[in-house]
Amino acid sequence: MYTLRLSLHGRRLVELQKWRNVRVSVTLLQNASFSSPSDVSPRKGQNFTVSSYLVDSLGLTRKLADSISKKVTFEEKGHPDSVLTLLRTHGFTDSQITTIITDYPLLLVADADESLAPKLKLLQNRGASTSELTEVLSKVPKILRIKKDKALGRYYDFVREIIEADKSSKFERLCLSLPLGSRQENKIRNVLVLRDLGVPQRLLFPLLISRSAHVCGKERFEESLKKVLEMGFDPTTPKFVKALHTVYELSDKTIEEKVNVYKRLGFGVGDVWKIFKKHPSFLKFSEKNISNSIDTFLGLGFSRVELAGMVKRFPQCIGLSAETVKKKNEFLVEKMKCIWM
Repeated sequence: MYTLRLSLHGRRLVELQKWRNVRVSVTLLQNASFSSPSDVSPRKGQNFTVSSYLVDSLGLTRKLADSISKKVTFEEKGHPDSVLTLLRTHGFTDSQITTIITDYPLLLVADADESLAPKLKLLQNRGASTSELTEVLSKVPKILRIKKDKALGRYYDFVREIIEADKSSKFERLCLSLPLGSRQENKIRNVLVLRDLGVPQRLLFPLLISRSAHVCGKERFEESLKKVLEMGFDPTTPKFVKALHTVYELSDKTIEEKVNVYKRLGFGVGDVWKIFKKHPSFLKFSEKNISNSIDTFLGLGFSRVELAGMVKRFPQCIGLSAETVKKKNEFLVEKMKCIWM
């Protein structure tokens, strides 16, 4: 009996170690839909697919084309052809167009004549050169989804000024005049504050065109930013932005309640904050979601000690559905059988 228990315990520890090695697989599994082959194959009587179109028209790799095709759908090449032609006539290279489409796939189904062309003309009429226009829109293509001309012009000018200022070897602070108290003024002011802290363009610009409330507030933004900085998050990393979003979204009372949930499950307060620094969305899971995840793992035979160790290494496992956890566990058990045979 002792030998059997030891063997089972050993297998469980190996399974735990395996979890560390399949973190990427679990994450991909979490985000992917379980589609049948027929879901991704061309419709009957059709040879046209978004993926094949992107490969043929832009020379994309099959992997990148497949990734983009999951975010945009069209059954004929009329609209996308018009969009690509318009961008090329405005000086965009295929490399820049690839960057734009990768970040903003829905641009392919925009109305080139009625929507996109007028916006490009508006920006050119404001004095944008071809090189400037292509550079700015390659960095922030989603700016083209802004409908109001005045807002589009202001955001474009703001992005352009940041790009030009950042080209200087000496850091340059920016001051812009905008309607006081407006949502737009708050957002641009907050983005400038983050820039001054060292948040890079690749993280700043998505915030500029984001509809998320955490970059549009004033006092609440300042309070949240102070807390995140005091926690020691590095402003140059994506985790800093995620932590800011989480702290802004949750009240102090809610955060305290979430910490208490984890404490009841056996985590120390210090452990909770260490995990939060590793995966800021850790505190956004609901109490029900947390409890269900814990029950799922315990039901599969993991001890609380093993589960705690797994959560510390891979906090995202708390957010996985019971179905995903069970499927991944079955996969690992099958692999373990092969190893032990």
